[in-house]
Formats: sequence, C-alpha cells, structure tokens
Amino acid sequence: MLIARLVIGLLLFAAVVCFALSIATGQVRWRRIGLVIVKWTLIAGLAFFGVLILERLAVLL
Repeated sequence: MLIARLVIGLLLFAAVVCFALSIATGQVRWRRIGLVIVKWTLIAGLAFFGVLILERLAVLL
C-alpha cells in the first residue's frame, strides 16, 4: 500500500513539474507529457484500488 501511494505521488509530482515546464518554456510538448502522465496515473490508481475493493468483497462472500 505504501509503495502504491509513493508511486502515485511521484507520478503526480512529475506531472506538476511537466506543467511548470510548459508554463516556463511555452512549449506544448511538456503539457502533453504532463497530461499523459496524469491520465495513466489515474488509470493505475483506479485499477489498484479496484483490486483492493475486489479483495475485500471476496473476503466478505
């Protein structure tokens, strides 16, 4: 659980850095990279928590 939170936090931090670089340099490339990182971070986070929920449901049934 701690590793998943750490990875998700670092990925979101990387996305913020990409957005800051986009603002600082004015290059659209950094904004696109930041959006890709955010998208895959959200997908990975939802998948991870979905697995946790399914594990809890399996124990209850």
